[in-house]
Amino acid sequence: MLKKKLKILVSRIDAIGDVILTIPVCDILKDHKDISEVHFLGKSYTEDVVKTCTAIDKFINIDIINKLEYDDQIAFLKKEKYDAIVHVLPNKKIAKLAQDAKIPVRIGTTNRWFHWMTCNKLVKLSRRGSDLHEAQLNIKLLKALDIEELVPLNDIFRHFRMTNISPLPKRLLAYLQKDRLNIILHPKSNKSAREWGLENFADLIHLLPKDKYKIFISGTKADGVSMRGWLSQLPEHVVDMTGMMSLREFISFIYHSNGLIAASTGPLHIAAALGNNALGLYPPMRPLFPRRWAPIGPKAAYLVGKSACNKCEHDVSKCECMKQITPIEVASEIGKWKKS
Repeated sequence: MLKKKLKILVSRIDAIGDVILTIPVCDILKDHKDISEVHFLGKSYTEDVVKTCTAIDKFINIDIINKLEYDDQIAFLKKEKYDAIVHVLPNKKIAKLAQDAKIPVRIGTTNRWFHWMTCNKLVKLSRRGSDLHEAQLNIKLLKALDIEELVPLNDIFRHFRMTNISPLPKRLLAYLQKDRLNIILHPKSNKSAREWGLENFADLIHLLPKDKYKIFISGTKADGVSMRGWLSQLPEHVVDMTGMMSLREFISFIYHSNGLIAASTGPLHIAAALGNNALGLYPPMRPLFPRRWAPIGPKAAYLVGKSACNKCEHDVSKCECMKQITPIEVASEIGKWKKS
């Protein structure tokens, strides 16, 4: 058992989906009677996601820290007076910084050599061959704080606490139609996941009648540019929303919609963690398979290719296992969604 009230820094400076699946760590920490404050170290572009979680007291921006001279970076961390840091994502520079800032308890995994040099609490944790979900693997790091909570996958949703949602601006609210299901399709993944393909999304759209569905295509401005020709050929009940929203606005738009379909991406995990309908499209091979990365939520589901093609190991555009998921299957899952 912990001996005093602790102030904890949780470090994960990668993508949106990874950050969302780390948030339960923060809530479990905050729920513990011996922990008073939990901060999250992340990148600028994940700040709006982290700030939706009511269990996190403060967002610490690594991009701002990196602009400082190294001595000032150390002083920054010292000023916060952290009792412990949890390196959920191993990062050699941050591990060294935490050590130089003399954070008393520094938690890392045994399978990173630099953690042996910089951390004083090591947890044996191998992600590569594990059958556990990423969110469950993250929670296992808390063993170093004598918190050995076994959280079933179905119970992890209650630890997201992503309820601090900004109001949706009127200019975006006007797009949603109460007499139809408002569905978001997120075709691109910024190369972070195996994609289903624009042709499949187009076939799906034609299976969703315009009198029942309002369809939105989401993505970055760059996604919109890359899909320009495809977008121009879509029917009238489809709205191109690429590049139109900040992340904060997009989170709110997802919250107010009826559901989202995507590959294993940040927006998919946002929708699931908010408690909305979220349908993920996955390949069957490790470590990309849904057992590790499935969306978590009461209305989350996934479809997965039936067999691994192995052709996408060197060229993700040739992922035939994703093409095994048919538009008819996806439309059937969407047909189960209800207006809310």
